[in-house]
Amino acid sequence: MQTKNKGADTMCLRVENHVILEVDNNVPLVQITVDGKMIAAKEGEPILAALLANGIKINRYTLKKQEPRGLFCGIGQCTDCAMVVDGKPNVRTCITPVRDGMVVETQNGLHKEVERK
Repeated sequence: MQTKNKGADTMCLRVENHVILEVDNNVPLVQITVDGKMIAAKEGEPILAALLANGIKINRYTLKKQEPRGLFCGIGQCTDCAMVVDGKPNVRTCITPVRDGMVVETQNGLHKEVERK
């Protein structure tokens, strides 16, 4: 079921109830800024989950071909979900928890430390 997210003008793609999985709808919502736009997120959830729930699928673009990248492994092993978080590049958003007020930006390429040849 899609519901309107507080503080966001996009539809929220969160599961609110499920026949098998337990869904905790009492987790407090916080605000984060993504590429200059405020969105609501559940406190402590992975940044990537908050982005996907708000319809944001692209985390970075490759340096050479400017190809979009997003969720791939979901366990912090690849760098497809890397973004700039609070000014720090190459943050793996699939394993980094949301904090109130954080600033997240789409990344262009990867910082040299993790760039693969």
